[in-house]
Amino acid sequence: MLTLNNVEVMYNRVILVLKGMSMVIPEGKIVALLGSNGAGKTTTLKAISGLLRSEDGEVTDGYIELYGERIEGKDAEEIVKKGIFQCMEGRRVFEHLTVEENLIVGAHTRKDRHNIKADLQKVYHYFPKLHMLRHRQAGYLSGGEQQMLAIGRGMMAKPKILLLDEPSLGIAPLLVKEIFSIIKRINEEEGTTILVVEQNANIALSIAHYGYIMENGRIVMDGPVERLLENEDVKEFYLGMSEKGRKNYREVKSYKRRKRWL
Repeated sequence: MLTLNNVEVMYNRVILVLKGMSMVIPEGKIVALLGSNGAGKTTTLKAISGLLRSEDGEVTDGYIELYGERIEGKDAEEIVKKGIFQCMEGRRVFEHLTVEENLIVGAHTRKDRHNIKADLQKVYHYFPKLHMLRHRQAGYLSGGEQQMLAIGRGMMAKPKILLLDEPSLGIAPLLVKEIFSIIKRINEEEGTTILVVEQNANIALSIAHYGYIMENGRIVMDGPVERLLENEDVKEFYLGMSEKGRKNYREVKSYKRRKRWL
Protein backbone atom coordinates (compact mmCIF):
# COMPACT_ATOMS: atom_id res chain seq x y z
CA MET A 1 0.00 0.00 0.00
CA LEU A 2 2.74 2.44 1.01
CA THR A 3 6.39 2.03 0.06
CA LEU A 4 9.49 4.00 1.04
CA ASN A 5 12.48 3.07 -1.08
CA ASN A 6 15.99 4.27 -0.18
CA VAL A 7 14.65 7.62 1.04
CA GLU A 8 17.07 10.34 2.10
CA VAL A 9 15.87 13.47 3.90
CA MET A 10 17.93 16.58 4.42
CA TYR A 11 17.19 19.70 6.48
CA ASN A 12 18.43 23.12 5.36
CA ARG A 13 20.33 21.31 2.56
CA VAL A 14 22.97 20.44 5.18
CA ILE A 15 21.71 18.01 7.84
CA LEU A 16 21.16 14.47 6.57
CA VAL A 17 18.59 12.76 8.80
CA LEU A 18 17.26 9.77 6.83
CA LYS A 19 20.00 7.77 5.14
CA GLY A 20 18.50 5.25 2.76
CA MET A 21 15.25 4.56 4.62
CA SER A 22 13.20 1.69 3.18
CA MET A 23 10.00 0.16 4.49
CA VAL A 24 6.70 -1.30 3.28
CA ILE A 25 3.30 -0.72 4.93
CA PRO A 26 0.82 -3.48 3.99
CA GLU A 27 -2.84 -2.58 3.60
CA GLY A 28 -5.05 -3.18 6.63
CA LYS A 29 -2.18 -3.80 9.05
CA ILE A 30 -0.68 -2.01 12.05
CA VAL A 31 3.05 -1.35 11.65
CA ALA A 32 5.21 -0.13 14.54
CA LEU A 33 8.27 2.04 13.93
CA LEU A 34 10.54 1.93 16.99
CA GLY A 35 13.77 3.67 17.89
CA SER A 36 15.47 6.00 20.32
CA ASN A 37 15.24 9.80 20.34
CA GLY A 38 16.82 11.29 17.22
CA ALA A 39 16.65 8.08 15.20
CA GLY A 40 14.53 9.76 12.50
CA LYS A 41 11.09 8.35 13.27
CA THR A 42 9.18 11.64 13.20
CA THR A 43 11.07 12.75 10.10
CA THR A 44 9.92 9.55 8.40
CA LEU A 45 6.28 10.38 9.15
CA LYS A 46 6.69 13.96 7.95
CA ALA A 47 8.31 12.75 4.73
CA ILE A 48 5.22 10.60 4.12
CA SER A 49 2.65 13.26 5.06
CA GLY A 50 4.31 16.16 3.24
CA LEU A 51 5.12 18.24 6.32
CA LEU A 52 8.88 18.50 5.74
CA ARG A 53 8.66 21.69 3.72
CA SER A 54 7.44 23.72 6.72
CA GLU A 55 10.69 22.85 8.50
CA ASP A 56 13.05 23.43 5.55
CA GLY A 57 13.33 19.71 4.96
CA GLU A 58 13.09 17.78 1.69
CA VAL A 59 13.38 14.30 0.27
CA THR A 60 16.66 14.45 -1.63
CA ASP A 61 16.85 10.84 -2.85
CA GLY A 62 14.66 7.75 -3.16
CA TYR A 63 10.88 7.77 -3.49
CA ILE A 64 7.64 7.28 -1.56
CA GLU A 65 4.72 5.54 -3.28
CA LEU A 66 1.05 5.21 -2.31
CA TYR A 67 -0.61 2.49 -4.38
CA GLY A 68 2.20 2.87 -6.91
CA GLU A 69 1.85 6.67 -7.21
CA ARG A 70 4.82 8.76 -6.13
CA ILE A 71 3.89 11.30 -3.45
CA GLU A 72 7.21 12.65 -2.18
CA GLY A 73 7.33 16.40 -2.57
CA LYS A 74 3.56 16.84 -2.85
CA ASP A 75 1.75 19.37 -0.65
CA ALA A 76 0.41 18.11 2.69
CA GLU A 77 -3.17 19.03 1.75
CA GLU A 78 -2.96 16.96 -1.43
CA ILE A 79 -1.56 13.98 0.51
CA VAL A 80 -4.43 14.20 3.04
CA LYS A 81 -6.91 14.09 0.15
CA LYS A 82 -5.17 10.94 -1.12
CA GLY A 83 -5.86 9.25 2.24
CA ILE A 84 -2.88 9.85 4.54
CA PHE A 85 -3.41 11.69 7.84
CA GLN A 86 -0.77 12.33 10.51
CA CYS A 87 -1.58 12.78 14.20
CA MET A 88 1.43 14.77 15.29
CA GLU A 89 3.49 14.38 18.44
CA GLY A 90 2.14 16.53 21.26
CA ARG A 91 -1.46 16.24 20.00
CA ARG A 92 -1.68 19.81 18.55
CA VAL A 93 -5.40 20.36 19.18
CA PHE A 94 -7.05 23.75 18.57
CA GLU A 95 -7.31 24.79 22.21
CA HIS A 96 -9.83 27.62 21.69
CA LEU A 97 -12.28 25.38 19.80
CA THR A 98 -14.64 22.87 21.39
CA VAL A 99 -14.10 19.13 21.10
CA GLU A 100 -16.77 18.82 18.42
CA GLU A 101 -15.41 21.78 16.45
CA ASN A 102 -11.95 20.17 16.51
CA LEU A 103 -13.42 16.97 15.11
CA ILE A 104 -15.28 18.77 12.34
CA VAL A 105 -12.05 20.56 11.35
CA GLY A 106 -10.58 17.11 10.61
CA ALA A 107 -13.11 16.71 7.78
CA HIS A 108 -12.35 20.00 6.03
CA THR A 109 -10.79 18.38 2.93
CA ARG A 110 -13.73 16.03 2.35
CA LYS A 111 -16.31 16.54 -0.38
CA ASP A 112 -18.95 14.15 1.01
CA ARG A 113 -20.30 16.68 3.52
CA HIS A 114 -23.52 14.67 3.97
CA ASN A 115 -21.58 11.84 5.68
CA ILE A 116 -19.78 13.99 8.26
CA LYS A 117 -22.52 13.76 10.91
CA ALA A 118 -22.53 9.95 10.74
CA ASP A 119 -18.74 9.83 10.98
CA LEU A 120 -18.87 12.15 13.98
CA GLN A 121 -21.10 9.63 15.74
CA LYS A 122 -18.65 6.89 14.80
CA VAL A 123 -15.82 8.80 16.54
CA TYR A 124 -18.05 9.16 19.62
CA HIS A 125 -18.67 5.41 19.48
CA TYR A 126 -14.94 4.69 19.77
CA PHE A 127 -14.31 7.55 22.21
CA PRO A 128 -17.42 7.90 24.45
CA LYS A 129 -15.55 10.36 26.67
CA LEU A 130 -15.33 12.81 23.75
CA HIS A 131 -19.11 12.71 23.42
CA MET A 132 -19.44 13.68 27.09
CA LEU A 133 -16.96 16.54 26.58
CA ARG A 134 -18.08 17.61 23.10
CA HIS A 135 -19.00 21.17 24.16
CA ARG A 136 -15.85 21.75 26.25
CA GLN A 137 -12.93 23.78 24.94
CA ALA A 138 -10.10 21.45 23.91
CA GLY A 139 -7.55 23.42 25.92
CA TYR A 140 -9.19 22.26 29.15
CA LEU A 141 -8.90 18.54 28.36
CA SER A 142 -6.33 16.27 29.99
CA GLY A 143 -3.42 14.93 27.96
CA GLY A 144 -5.15 11.58 27.42
CA GLU A 145 -8.40 13.25 26.36
CA GLN A 146 -6.51 15.48 23.93
CA GLN A 147 -4.83 12.40 22.45
CA MET A 148 -8.23 10.78 21.94
CA LEU A 149 -9.36 14.01 20.27
CA ALA A 150 -6.32 14.05 17.97
CA ILE A 151 -6.98 10.47 16.84
CA GLY A 152 -10.70 11.18 16.44
CA ARG A 153 -9.89 14.24 14.33
CA GLY A 154 -7.70 12.00 12.17
CA MET A 155 -10.59 9.55 11.74
CA MET A 156 -12.82 12.39 10.51
CA ALA A 157 -10.55 12.75 7.47
CA LYS A 158 -11.51 9.13 6.53
CA PRO A 159 -7.85 8.17 6.00
CA LYS A 160 -6.63 5.03 4.30
CA ILE A 161 -3.46 5.32 6.41
CA LEU A 162 -3.31 6.89 9.86
CA LEU A 163 0.15 8.01 11.03
CA LEU A 164 0.43 8.21 14.82
CA ASP A 165 3.45 9.97 16.33
CA GLU A 166 4.12 8.99 19.96
CA PRO A 167 0.47 8.57 21.04
CA SER A 168 1.58 7.50 24.55
CA LEU A 169 3.67 10.64 25.20
CA GLY A 170 2.80 12.36 28.48
CA ILE A 171 -0.23 10.17 29.20
CA ALA A 172 -1.02 8.15 32.33
CA PRO A 173 -0.33 4.38 31.89
CA LEU A 174 -3.98 3.35 32.32
CA LEU A 175 -5.09 5.75 29.59
CA VAL A 176 -2.26 4.56 27.33
CA LYS A 177 -3.66 1.01 27.47
CA GLU A 178 -7.17 2.27 26.73
CA ILE A 179 -6.04 4.39 23.77
CA PHE A 180 -3.97 1.59 22.22
CA SER A 181 -6.84 -0.89 22.59
CA ILE A 182 -9.05 1.61 20.70
CA ILE A 183 -6.37 2.00 18.00
CA LYS A 184 -6.44 -1.78 17.57
CA ARG A 185 -10.25 -1.76 17.31
CA ILE A 186 -10.17 0.98 14.67
CA ASN A 187 -7.79 -1.15 12.62
CA GLU A 188 -9.85 -4.31 12.98
CA GLU A 189 -13.33 -2.80 12.56
CA GLU A 190 -12.67 0.02 10.08
CA GLY A 191 -9.81 -1.62 8.16
CA THR A 192 -7.67 1.50 8.59
CA THR A 193 -3.96 0.93 7.98
CA ILE A 194 -1.92 2.38 10.85
CA LEU A 195 1.76 3.31 11.15
CA VAL A 196 2.58 4.06 14.78
CA VAL A 197 5.83 5.64 15.96
CA GLU A 198 6.57 4.82 19.58
CA GLN A 199 9.31 4.73 22.19
CA ASN A 200 7.13 2.50 24.37
CA ALA A 201 7.99 -0.68 22.49
CA ASN A 202 5.96 -2.93 24.79
CA ILE A 203 2.65 -1.23 24.08
CA ALA A 204 3.35 -0.70 20.35
CA LEU A 205 4.32 -4.32 19.72
CA SER A 206 1.28 -5.52 21.68
CA ILE A 207 -1.06 -4.29 18.90
CA ALA A 208 1.18 -4.30 15.79
CA HIS A 209 1.46 -6.98 13.10
CA TYR A 210 4.90 -5.95 11.86
CA GLY A 211 7.72 -3.84 13.27
CA TYR A 212 10.71 -1.80 12.11
CA ILE A 213 13.57 -0.59 14.31
CA MET A 214 15.47 2.59 13.39
CA GLU A 215 18.93 3.71 14.39
CA ASN A 216 20.64 6.84 13.07
CA GLY A 217 18.30 7.33 10.12
CA ARG A 218 18.33 3.72 8.92
CA ILE A 219 16.26 0.59 9.43
CA VAL A 220 18.45 -1.89 11.30
CA MET A 221 15.91 -4.63 11.93
CA ASP A 222 12.40 -5.55 10.86
CA GLY A 223 10.07 -8.50 10.94
CA PRO A 224 6.74 -9.86 12.19
CA VAL A 225 6.09 -8.87 15.79
CA GLU A 226 6.40 -12.46 17.00
CA ARG A 227 9.96 -12.65 15.66
CA LEU A 228 10.98 -9.28 17.07
CA LEU A 229 9.70 -10.25 20.52
CA GLU A 230 12.00 -13.29 20.47
CA ASN A 231 15.09 -11.30 19.48
CA GLU A 232 17.53 -10.86 22.38
CA ASP A 233 18.59 -7.34 21.37
CA VAL A 234 14.97 -6.17 21.12
CA LYS A 235 14.24 -7.69 24.52
CA GLU A 236 17.27 -6.08 26.14
CA PHE A 237 17.36 -2.64 24.56
CA TYR A 238 13.65 -1.99 23.99
CA LEU A 239 11.71 -4.22 26.39
CA GLY A 240 14.06 -4.11 29.38
CA MET A 241 14.44 -7.90 29.41
CA SER A 242 17.53 -10.11 29.50
CA GLU A 243 17.85 -13.80 28.76
CA LYS A 244 17.08 -14.45 32.43
CA GLY A 245 14.08 -12.13 32.62
CA ARG A 246 13.61 -8.45 33.39
CA LYS A 247 16.95 -6.68 33.69
CA ASN A 248 17.77 -4.64 36.78
CA TYR A 249 20.31 -2.04 35.71
CA ARG A 250 20.87 -0.91 39.31
CA GLU A 251 22.84 -4.10 39.87
CA VAL A 252 25.16 -3.35 36.96
CA LYS A 253 28.06 -0.94 37.59
CA SER A 254 28.99 -0.63 33.94
CA TYR A 255 26.77 -1.68 31.07
CA LYS A 256 28.62 -1.54 27.75
CA ARG A 257 27.34 -4.32 25.50
CA ARG A 258 26.70 -2.91 22.05
CA LYS A 259 23.69 -3.70 19.94
CA ARG A 260 24.56 -6.49 17.53
CA TRP A 261 23.34 -4.49 14.54
CA LEU A 262 25.82 -1.62 15.11
